[in-house]
Amino acid sequence: MGLCFSSLFSSPSNPNSSSLKTPHFSATTTASTSSGVKSQFSEIGSGSIDGGGGSQNQDEDKIVERPNLKVFSFGELKSATKGFRSDTLLGEGGFGKVYKGWLDEKTLNPAKSGTGIVVAIKKLNQESTQGFQEWQSEVNFLGRLSHPNLVKLLGYCWDDDELLLVYEFLPKGSLENHLFRRNPNIEPLSWNARIKIATGAARGLAFLHSSEKQIIYRDFKASNILLDGNYNAKLSDFGLAKLGPSAGESHVTTRVMGTYGYAAPEYIATGHLYVKSDVYGFGVVLLEILTGMRALDTKRPTGQQNLVEWVKPNLYNKKKLKTIMDARIESQYSFKAALQAAQLTLKCLEHDPRNRPSMKEVVESLEGIEAIQDKSKESKNRKMRSAAIQHPQQHGRARQRVT
Repeated sequence: MGLCFSSLFSSPSNPNSSSLKTPHFSATTTASTSSGVKSQFSEIGSGSIDGGGGSQNQDEDKIVERPNLKVFSFGELKSATKGFRSDTLLGEGGFGKVYKGWLDEKTLNPAKSGTGIVVAIKKLNQESTQGFQEWQSEVNFLGRLSHPNLVKLLGYCWDDDELLLVYEFLPKGSLENHLFRRNPNIEPLSWNARIKIATGAARGLAFLHSSEKQIIYRDFKASNILLDGNYNAKLSDFGLAKLGPSAGESHVTTRVMGTYGYAAPEYIATGHLYVKSDVYGFGVVLLEILTGMRALDTKRPTGQQNLVEWVKPNLYNKKKLKTIMDARIESQYSFKAALQAAQLTLKCLEHDPRNRPSMKEVVESLEGIEAIQDKSKESKNRKMRSAAIQHPQQHGRARQRVT
């Protein structure tokens, strides 16, 4: 099967910046008819949900029978974005451009800029390789799914040839922005923030995998993890999501679609998509979080362009582990926590999907890593308090020097 390529993400201020582009592969998309959309809206049924680790509010973890979304007119969304003006542009991806808009909080009618609630409005590029089917999949899945670690879809627009999606606005942008874009105005993510984000994203995947009708996300990567004001992770972009295998089946066979560097080897080689194909993608992102390096970077020397192939051997070696950790978080983590994170990464990157952990197990491991860090911090604080009691004069001088 032939593969076609498109750049998945580029900066609105510099759309030609090669460092911000990710190779994306997919098969050619064929648009469906309007009746096709309506019939597809019954694809996902309701089911009992296991949130996959961590206590969650039952009202927030659910799948509804039919999408509870507002249907917008194109004129409404044009008004909400001030005519899709360039100063409302948030970013651009394979689907199209994303704009900032303003809606009334209660009615979701267009509001004046700076009033009501801020939303993100994704507008399909007519020449996009991701088209009608991806738009339809987004409505099918996100329209029914509700979880603290999934972005909330508020509504959609299908007006002649115009296809748009309306989401909650997440002010911190994507994990990709924070890990790889050397913006002097953005502080590097701390170790604690990175583990918090990884845990939240893992909970989102665990929720999808644990639903009665399993959902395979299929395109897990740093640019699809969005962050709210408190750095809580939310999975976005369900255009490539698929229902999991039927009863008695281990996988689904489908066209190979996703992003190079993140896609599981068995999927690329055979088109066989497993629930644990998502776990491999998670392992790649976890490796990016630990190293601060992109999964695929053609600017790196030959032999180092694919992060997994280059760095994975070092994860087995305790001495080499420190050499691959992101220097920007040096001294922020205990070595025990880093070692456990490296071991978890290796498990997720197992070549055979049967040997990879479930996402529920991944969540539990990450919560254990968070606990190690908390214990390490508390131990350090106890030592400092003890030193202050035993040597109050020295402690006072040290505080004066700090202040």
